Amino acid sequence: MNTAKVNETAVRGSLGAEIRSLLISNIRDYAMYVALAVIFVVFTIATDRLFISPRNLVNLVNQTGYVAVLAIGMTLILIIRHIDLSVGFVAGFLGAVAAILLMKGWNVWLVVPIVLLCGVAVGVYQGLLVTRIKVPAFVTTLAGMFMFRGLLSWVTAGTGTIIVRDQTFLQFSNGYIPDLPWGQNVNFHLLTLLLGIAMVAAVVWGQVKQRQDLKRYNFPTVSPVIFGGKLVFFAVVILAVTWIMASYRGLPWTAVIVAAVLLIYNFILNKTRLGRHIYAIGGNPEAAELSGIKVRNVTFLVFASMGLMSALAGILYTSRLASATPTAGLGFELDAIASSYIGGVSVGGGVGRVTNTIVGALVIMSLTNGMNLLGVDISFQYVVKGAIFVLAVAFDVITRSRTRV
Repeated sequence: MNTAKVNETAVRGSLGAEIRSLLISNIRDYAMYVALAVIFVVFTIATDRLFISPRNLVNLVNQTGYVAVLAIGMTLILIIRHIDLSVGFVAGFLGAVAAILLMKGWNVWLVVPIVLLCGVAVGVYQGLLVTRIKVPAFVTTLAGMFMFRGLLSWVTAGTGTIIVRDQTFLQFSNGYIPDLPWGQNVNFHLLTLLLGIAMVAAVVWGQVKQRQDLKRYNFPTVSPVIFGGKLVFFAVVILAVTWIMASYRGLPWTAVIVAAVLLIYNFILNKTRLGRHIYAIGGNPEAAELSGIKVRNVTFLVFASMGLMSALAGILYTSRLASATPTAGLGFELDAIASSYIGGVSVGGGVGRVTNTIVGALVIMSLTNGMNLLGVDISFQYVVKGAIFVLAVAFDVITRSRTRV
């Protein structure tokens, strides 16, 4: 009996030590989840549960869409130790271009690829300046911010606001996926719920496969108890969010678009040679160059990618507002940069995940959404966002310095 108690105590102690070790070694990744949870709890209490109502949470997803897309592109820029200050007004200008073309009667499925190609062209232009002419990215994109702000003011000078009435275009940020025919007989969106279950299955399969791969090559893995607990946690969160959406109007198209972009970029960073080169350049560009990596070409592709994401963000934002305005894009770059750093991108480059960046975007937009529900003055909102941003960067610097020691 005493032996059994000793063994039980030893198991509990080893689990506790393992949990502490995981928290310490992954504190940069876990901090954003803790911050998001705290934000949700505080605003839920402060708004008498209005913050977590199905309607507001779906609205939060739609609000986060354009910031999440920009932040994904910005993550790659920051990983390779560059920055893009022009993304906000590039998005605003290209969103206005889309609105103008739609107002002239162009087909929406022709307008969208044209605008996306324009975004790539902007990224190519800025990438050439940075990689070939050697103009610093800060200067290049700051000049781009002024240029595209001027172009946005020019194209909207006649009307001030360009109204978008194309219903297909408006569905991008205001619509929901259609339900299955037999889903009409239940009180929830059946297809959304089925997609949530499929997502849980995909996450479990991916995590199990990753664990098996680690074991195959004798890499350290967490204990089965902690591994199972992590899977249960993610399954509960996914199913809870899915049920909330299914009980309202279903999965927004914004979430589908952002999820598709996230999957593509996550695959590029983690499963391709280009992704490995991006991390290598961010870790040490000189060493990457000496090892045979074509740093200029990779940097050029990253800026072209950022232009594409700016165009997509402009489409989502214009669709969300059903209009293009002279102030569209103001401050977008700040939200994108803050989302990336809050999501764990290192100020020293070479570290960052697009999956964590999405959480950072949710942190930023949850703050905005919650403070709007409470009627907080916009000036104070900027103060709060600035404080959160500097805390995130300071936290990164502190954890990196401790890791070196």
